[in-house]
Amino acid sequence: MTAAACTQLAAYLSVLLLLAWPLARWIEAVLQGRFAWGLRLEAPLYRLAGVDADRPQGWPAYALGLLAFNGLGLLAVYALQRLQGVLPFNPQGFGAVAPDSAFNTAVSFVTNTNWQGYGGESTLSHLTQMLALTVQNFLSAASGLAVAAALVRGFARHSSSAVGNVWADLLRGTLWILLPLSLALALALAGLGVVQTLAADRALQTLEGAPQSIALGPVASQLAIKMLGTNGGGFFNANSAHPFENPSAISNALQMLAMLLIPAALCFVFGRMVGDRRQGFALLAAMTLVFAAAVVAATAAEQQGNPLLAPLGVDQHAGAAQPGGNLEGKELRFGINASALFATITTAASCGAVNAMHDSFTPLGGAVPLVLMQLGEVIFGGVGAGLYGMLIFAIMAVFIAGLMIGRTPEYLGKKIEAHEMKIVALAILVTPLLVLLGSAAAVLAGAGRAGIANPGPHGFSEVLYALSSAANNNGSAFAGLSANTPFYNVLLAVAMWFGRFAVIVPVLAIAGSLAAKKRSAATEGTLPTHGPLFVVLLVGTVGLVGLLNYVPALALGPVVEHLMLHTP
Repeated sequence: MTAAACTQLAAYLSVLLLLAWPLARWIEAVLQGRFAWGLRLEAPLYRLAGVDADRPQGWPAYALGLLAFNGLGLLAVYALQRLQGVLPFNPQGFGAVAPDSAFNTAVSFVTNTNWQGYGGESTLSHLTQMLALTVQNFLSAASGLAVAAALVRGFARHSSSAVGNVWADLLRGTLWILLPLSLALALALAGLGVVQTLAADRALQTLEGAPQSIALGPVASQLAIKMLGTNGGGFFNANSAHPFENPSAISNALQMLAMLLIPAALCFVFGRMVGDRRQGFALLAAMTLVFAAAVVAATAAEQQGNPLLAPLGVDQHAGAAQPGGNLEGKELRFGINASALFATITTAASCGAVNAMHDSFTPLGGAVPLVLMQLGEVIFGGVGAGLYGMLIFAIMAVFIAGLMIGRTPEYLGKKIEAHEMKIVALAILVTPLLVLLGSAAAVLAGAGRAGIANPGPHGFSEVLYALSSAANNNGSAFAGLSANTPFYNVLLAVAMWFGRFAVIVPVLAIAGSLAAKKRSAATEGTLPTHGPLFVVLLVGTVGLVGLLNYVPALALGPVVEHLMLHTP
């Protein structure tokens, strides 16, 4: 990894943490209900909706409200796509989206995945982009934030039957956190040249005299929340590689910062809400260590390039390098370093936006974003989802430590017993089951194999990547897989839905169980969960427990493909 790449990584992390620290104070004040001026504005909205936001809810009521809310969102997004042909703000005259594609897209945006099997600028009207996709970008991110807040309250409270009020958490997360940040970022992006208009496509002529249609639309407004809400997707099919969506190095840097800003701030929020800031620092340290290692691995692999493209006359299997590194599928205005960093960020978060085609990465370079998703996207992760996912691993880590010393494990004064561990096991095993069973179904079914354009291990990697992306609510793709078919639209929609809510419900159950427990005083035998030893234990738990399920599948995909490049 070059000095320039190291400097870029250090600068990125420095700016990210400097911005996350003050933001955390604001998020914590909002979630704790200390924003008095905002509370006065919220009251009429609660009355209009018929909601009693002051009534505390146990975890079953909280979970039921969240599921109902997102279920209604699913129906709304599906209906808007199917009816867009007769709705306004459709200057291109697009017709209804096919039922299977509309179903996949509705599930995708409700679950904060934003997987797109279609070209946005050639499929969806301006109204659908704004009212369906952009709105759900806010609401799905607010849902993740609400679940994280409920789990943190489970640790912070004792002898309580309540984990918060889902309607208050959803409103406050949307109105006072996501909306102001998105407005500021959208204005900045529009000022940097990102398109924002309701005009129809522009008809032009190429230098050769051929007609060409230039797609336009409300891009900056959707781009801001898709990055801040770790939603992903894009107005354009090329996503953040498109010059109208990401025109310069400055816009690229802003988008990278936006993806991890709220997830990083939530680590500080956790420390504040449980009354021990060192706990948040420990989680942040574990995330940062794994993230930095992933950036180094991805960048080094892309800088090395493809040995089969070594200069003529040079032994391809003697360690010869591709001149200039692997630039295939990358925008020259960003280069290898910024493309590898972006790919690592977007899969460390559950964002899925891309500024380069991951399908064109080297086998090991492409394995990095694949592995980050398979870890459960807890290395910063999505808005809320990264924090509650890492806390699940933290509970597992203290349980393992308790087994080592023959003592009932505790985390933040709460005893972790058999009931909690059964739920933790369920939450951790859901996504590997969805990924591995879904991948097996895709390669066994004729309809699944029909979408694979690349034979051999790379084609398997494309399928594995698609299921990993869907089940972990990322949304990025290797892009070599023809996934806009009824088979893949339904398969991936099922993976996205259960990958989101079959994890959220157990997390809320853990929150309710912890909130009801009394807080035990620390003793000499209590494992400190704020020091370097716990950080190492947590990183090890994430690596072993989170990744071990996928090792055989990875061996059949990127590992075999890498060995083939270096085998005579």
